[in-house]
Amino acid sequence: MNLENVVPWGRNLNEYKKMFLLSEADLKLKILGCADGPSSFNYEASRCGIDVTSIDPVYKFTKEQIRQRIVETSNIVRKQLELNHKDFIWNEFKNVDTLVELRLDAMSKFLDDYEVGQSEGRYKHALLPNLPYKKESFDLVLSSHFLFLYSENFDFEFHLESILKMCEVAKKEVRIFPIVDLNNKKSKHLSSILEELRLRDYECKVIKTKYEFQKEGDEMLQITI
Repeated sequence: MNLENVVPWGRNLNEYKKMFLLSEADLKLKILGCADGPSSFNYEASRCGIDVTSIDPVYKFTKEQIRQRIVETSNIVRKQLELNHKDFIWNEFKNVDTLVELRLDAMSKFLDDYEVGQSEGRYKHALLPNLPYKKESFDLVLSSHFLFLYSENFDFEFHLESILKMCEVAKKEVRIFPIVDLNNKKSKHLSSILEELRLRDYECKVIKTKYEFQKEGDEMLQITI
């Protein structure tokens, strides 16, 4: 990964709760977040005593490198949101400025926590499907805004291998949000993934969540181990 190809965009704990329907019982589990990026989820969860580890390839870069990339890209993302305003549901956020402010706040909290989190092992440099963990290392494994969303960039084999690896390191569940691609359409990989997982005796459900910003992007895939 080259940093110039990264567009940092961070979400917070409240959004994770809505995206993944995280209950109080869920938040007592040992959680792995895949492709968490510069979100404040880990920071906020850890402050609440929740056991969370985040993996992302961007964690190979320094705090200042990530900060500089956020500065370089935030206005570009703002302009894209304004141009594509109709592709989103503006219930969670009043307008583009409100959304960008929330994202920058989440990324600021991440940056403040990043070096401490690295030293504590909460932020790990890794890229699916190569998770550096043993079988059943976590109770619950989450993937936010990566798998399925980038279906044109990553093929079916990558998705299947990544999800099977997530299932391997999970004791209880894997949850993936959203299940649409960047064009607001159900991922072209979804039906084949469901078929492959069921052949392997995993229980799979598509569940409507409490979060919709991207149009049609209000469902997650829940895989029970």
